[in-house]
Amino acid sequence: MTSMTQSRMQTAEAGRRGEDVRSDCWVKVTLTGSGGIEVDLKSKVNSLYGESTRRLVRSELDALGVKNGKIEIEDGGALPFVILARVETAVRRLGLDVAEGYIPDFAPGTEYGTERDRFRRSRLYLPGNEARFMLNAGLHKPDGIILDLEDGVAPPEKDAARLVVRNALRSINFHGAERMVRINQGERGLEDLEFVAPHNLHVVLIPKVEAPEQVKRVDRKIRELLSARKIDRPVYLMPIVESGLGAIRAYEIASATDSIVALTIGLEDYTADIGAARTKKGRESFWARSQVVNAARAAGVQPIDTVFSDVADMEGLRDSVLEAKGLGFDGKGCIHPRQIAVIHEAFAPTEEELAKAKRIVEAFEDAERRGLGVVSLGSKMIDPPVVKRAQRVVWLAEAMQRATAL
Repeated sequence: MTSMTQSRMQTAEAGRRGEDVRSDCWVKVTLTGSGGIEVDLKSKVNSLYGESTRRLVRSELDALGVKNGKIEIEDGGALPFVILARVETAVRRLGLDVAEGYIPDFAPGTEYGTERDRFRRSRLYLPGNEARFMLNAGLHKPDGIILDLEDGVAPPEKDAARLVVRNALRSINFHGAERMVRINQGERGLEDLEFVAPHNLHVVLIPKVEAPEQVKRVDRKIRELLSARKIDRPVYLMPIVESGLGAIRAYEIASATDSIVALTIGLEDYTADIGAARTKKGRESFWARSQVVNAARAAGVQPIDTVFSDVADMEGLRDSVLEAKGLGFDGKGCIHPRQIAVIHEAFAPTEEELAKAKRIVEAFEDAERRGLGVVSLGSKMIDPPVVKRAQRVVWLAEAMQRATAL
């Protein structure tokens, strides 16, 4: 990084200001030709954290190569990782070369891993530029947390969201939830990866996929980034089908690379693409959802259903999850923490389903012990696919019981 001396004033801002701002801050950086760094901090917690905040900002600016300037900060209770992201955003908006930027150390509880085959019943979408929603998200126990860089972020703030998400991945303990990021489309999405892939990211969601090559490009970029940093762990992929063409090519997409662990569908964009209104009954999307389920199963990955957008309708959500379960989906998206418990409960096997599955598994194990080639339950013959389905129900119930006990 080079020292930056400016002969004229240059100013850039980042973040939010105002009485209603919580867990965020506003930053204004004005570069000067001399005089060192001046930090003007207005904070409701100035007496407790003012001096440490000033030290933090000075340390970051020094690392970014900014030697002379005035930094104005209005702090609405932002944690250090947010302050760092806002300051770096402002510096980057000045057009200065800061290389990889100022990357905070991993905080305790942030470096856990994931597995290819794990629960993905619920995934909670959080806008990538809103740190306040991220701080306690893991306490609600979703299977996955999606820090969204695409639709959840206004275009002028996408540069800022990258840095908030990068710092959040290194600073927030999501309490075992799978750490996911939805990137943008095309080249912008590939650039997003440079900011998030090396920072203990578990899964990348790829929006509006219509061809296998889109997935392969993302996979290649991630592998290059991890290899360059000698990071020996996978980052998995979850393509999102959101158009008629994507639905037609669902199997090609689901089998594009061995990094894919799940295939999901986004119905708001899909219904708009086919010229239909989205309804709660969902007849307009039945074919596409079935296509995604079949493609995912054929490719050996998990089929994951779309979000349910009415956060006040818990009964409607339950019905939607039960329908998704009946179609063969393993999980569903959610946009509010209150939806998580309903989704988990509805995806769990019922007592009747579990009891029937246990009887089938016991009959299969008894036939194996006796060396019989045919499995029967009472007077009824049990086919291998039925046994396999019953084994999955029992496994699911036991795994959910263990997860609940944690």
